[in-house]
Amino acid sequence: MNRTAEPTSADPWRPNALLSLGFFKFAFHIAVAAFGAYGYFRDEFYYLACSEHLDWGYVDHPPFSIALLAINRAILGDSLVALRFLPALAGALTVYLAGVTAREMGGGRFAQILAALATLCAPILLGMNSIYSMNSFEFLVWISSALLLIKIVKSPAPRFWILLGVVLGIGLMNKVGVLWLCSGIAVSMAVPPLRAHLKTRWPWIAAGLALLIFSPFILWNIAHDFPHAEFIRNATSGKYSSLTPIRFLADQVLLQNPLSFPLWLGGLWHFLFGRGRNHRALGIVYATALAVLLINQHSKGEYLAPAYPMLFAGGAIWAESALRHAARLWKPALAVALAVSGILLAPFAVPVLPVERYIAYARMLGVAPATAETKELSELPQFFADMHGWEELTEAVASVYATLPAEDKKDCIIYAQNYGEAASINFFGRKLGLPPAVTGHNTYHLWGPGRDSARVVIIVGGDREDHLRGFEEVEEIARSRCRYCMPYENNLPIYVARTFRRPLAELWPLTKHYE
Repeated sequence: MNRTAEPTSADPWRPNALLSLGFFKFAFHIAVAAFGAYGYFRDEFYYLACSEHLDWGYVDHPPFSIALLAINRAILGDSLVALRFLPALAGALTVYLAGVTAREMGGGRFAQILAALATLCAPILLGMNSIYSMNSFEFLVWISSALLLIKIVKSPAPRFWILLGVVLGIGLMNKVGVLWLCSGIAVSMAVPPLRAHLKTRWPWIAAGLALLIFSPFILWNIAHDFPHAEFIRNATSGKYSSLTPIRFLADQVLLQNPLSFPLWLGGLWHFLFGRGRNHRALGIVYATALAVLLINQHSKGEYLAPAYPMLFAGGAIWAESALRHAARLWKPALAVALAVSGILLAPFAVPVLPVERYIAYARMLGVAPATAETKELSELPQFFADMHGWEELTEAVASVYATLPAEDKKDCIIYAQNYGEAASINFFGRKLGLPPAVTGHNTYHLWGPGRDSARVVIIVGGDREDHLRGFEEVEEIARSRCRYCMPYENNLPIYVARTFRRPLAELWPLTKHYE
């Protein structure tokens, strides 16, 4: 009997093992958040601020993850453990569904566990699930869609098309990058076995459902002069301009764990040319998304990351078949090697080591700090550096605010250079009695300057000469210093500015910065 035949429900070991791997991932991230985290990540402050301004859209992302965050905050609060509960849960489900996907395609015990283990040990997924962002949910959307496509091929029941439309619609409301997944599915409809479904109404109903669910974000962009398109254009030509297709391709190997490269490449072969051609749609989805991102020229390597759990599932079936006549030790050896590599790479994706130990560990392995942006780095990669310095910044601003006379405090606002600074000051500054912090960066610009009657502005960062274009008087009062933060956030001057040269309502449009 073929060892990769579809399993029966009589064997309870497999789902239990997959659940165990999923639970391990969830527990790992919760433990790190509770005991090993460096602090809140820059973007997490921004998402927290967005959750206090619920809307149908934001300059740099759709609203689904923000609505989830608002619910999460109402139930669990704002601690790091509470904030990172949902990303940990999404990661656990992604690991579990990767194994289930292998099972649905006929993978046996080894293939299911290998698919889940490869997903568990992917550094990019470890990193994404260690902070709150829409990225964790994007992985879940991709693997759920892959599973539904498999279900559609096996049994063309209308409910699977309906579910696919709903999943894609929610996915688009979570992150616009799901358009690449939608494009891949559309291309895959041109070849068998999905081509036959075009004669039915269900693919069209699924597409209509997805568009309907996504339409509020489209309408929001129309109403606000397409800020998301401007954001993408500026980011591509600005902070991501140094990225190249060569780096993008190299990152596909590095971000997924170099040891798993043969596995996912084997999965792609399995779908397109091997015994898994009945599920070639998954290979076409990957190839289409890859082509789109390469044509873009400046894509981040992580943009394609959500596609890999389905390739791991295909690769695990391919590996199971290739090793069916191999010595018994080969299968456990492969699983152990993958697990060990995941452990060795985890400190580069998740803050499991104290900072000094991480720096020593990275130097020992010859790994230099990295960033996808055109920014100077110090001892830490940007992902870790952006977890440092925010409380120090807030305390420095609070010390300046304390020097103001009582009458100035009544009509004071804080202006920061970016959403990380503004949102962190608002988050930590509540307990210190600070006035609202604002910025022209991304959606903060749409929220406006807050107090139109402000007479005094505490300005964080920037150049005094530039600030004098808007104020009669600008005085540097203090500096914010932090060792491990991004260099451009260290040694920040903090000014007190008085007497606007022009009304604040006229100056505010000039602060817009979408990137």
